[in-house]
Amino acid sequence: MALAPVVPVVVLDDAEAAVPLAAALVAGGLPAIEVTLRTPAALEAIRRIAGEVPGAVVGAGTVVRAEDAELSLKAGARFLVSPGCTPALRAAMAGTGLPFLPGVSSASEAMALLEQGVAEMKFFPAEAAGGAPFLKALGGPLPQVRFCPTGGVTPGNAASYLALPNVGCVGGTWLTPKDAVAAGDWKRVEELARQAASLG
Repeated sequence: MALAPVVPVVVLDDAEAAVPLAAALVAGGLPAIEVTLRTPAALEAIRRIAGEVPGAVVGAGTVVRAEDAELSLKAGARFLVSPGCTPALRAAMAGTGLPFLPGVSSASEAMALLEQGVAEMKFFPAEAAGGAPFLKALGGPLPQVRFCPTGGVTPGNAASYLALPNVGCVGGTWLTPKDAVAAGDWKRVEELARQAASLG
């Protein structure tokens, strides 16, 4: 959460794009990169970024099963992110020894994780679940929790989240537009990353 104000949330259909994409993000000032496990290419993409992009801190997102956590660790992921959390998934993520952000969208879910000693969480889906006003309200009764809001976060609303004391960073998909990735327009990706890094 402390590496940069914005964590790019990356969906890759082709692992060949992983290295130049990650290099562009790092060059733009965003070293933490979340590669979502939504495609068959994801684990190979993580493997390549971990092995070939100096300065990148690559993690796995959309971790929904215990085996996802283990496979991500073996691929070289350095952190894990889940859209929600169950006791079994929390245990599996913790068992890897990697930092992890379990997903929550309510006070009760956040309190359940606090009981387990987890104080850093993903707030998802951020905009649909109440946005910055909801997180501001949670800051009163749960000041010890720090969030990474993801889901509907854009260049237009990211600053309102980052202004909150209980937000450590935000996650966003806008940094890697599909058309730019398809065209190999890494300069555009780097520029978007640079703009996002300046939000901090």
